[in-house]
Amino acid sequence: MLTVMEQMGKYKRIVVKIGTSTLTYATGKLNIRRIETLVRVLSDMHNAGLEVVLVSSGAVSAGTSRLGLEITDRTTEEKQALAAVGQCEIMRLYERLFGAYGITVGQILVTKDVVDDENRFALAKSTFARLIGFGCIPIVNENDSVSYEGIKFGGNDTLSAYVAIICDADLLINLSDIDGLYDSDPRKNKNARLISTVEEISEEILAYAGGVGSTRGTGGMITKLKAAQIATGAGIPMQILNGRDPRVLYGIIDGQRTGTYFAAKKEEN
Repeated sequence: MLTVMEQMGKYKRIVVKIGTSTLTYATGKLNIRRIETLVRVLSDMHNAGLEVVLVSSGAVSAGTSRLGLEITDRTTEEKQALAAVGQCEIMRLYERLFGAYGITVGQILVTKDVVDDENRFALAKSTFARLIGFGCIPIVNENDSVSYEGIKFGGNDTLSAYVAIICDADLLINLSDIDGLYDSDPRKNKNARLISTVEEISEEILAYAGGVGSTRGTGGMITKLKAAQIATGAGIPMQILNGRDPRVLYGIIDGQRTGTYFAAKKEEN
């Protein structure tokens, strides 16, 4: 029988997802200090021999900031245009920061039809494998500029779960703006209890989830739980961590228990 602590030591390929609310300030502008810390930690993990894939949100916010626009509700068409601008902005930043540590990054933009179509799935799987084999860190986002309802993931929480499957990842880490899953909303209930381990995503667990946690993001705890269902159902455990200090990733790799761990269904119990 393997404990959660023992499981941590066997991870080789890790998908890390970071959301818009964690990447940006309340102003909507990119949180450069946090992004720099994230890149440093991921680069260090890469140097230690881990294979890292980053799923990064924030394109719409970055585009909004780049164009000097105000944060407000926008049409789908406007968001698609903003994402086109913002994706360039984010990738320039990632390329420069990772490059400072001698690491090359590769951009992959996907839509849900990549998962739904067997041939596209195989091609995506091959691309990820080649990039990782070349020593690159793939940086993934949904192709928001051309996606429409029929081929949207519905947010990068869901996207990250499918990316973990495509990559044959050993672990999916979801960096959020909250410490993990609570039995009630900790913003409203000071006695809310953090759930450290979820063995099965039951109706009771799903009931703990609230709505969208930030005006700058598209998800919330419910989308993270659905992502956990997808990943764990494919045999990949998932961890929710508070991403305010990306150095928390070191603790997970070192086998510390923090945040909320969702056990994979195919793991030994």
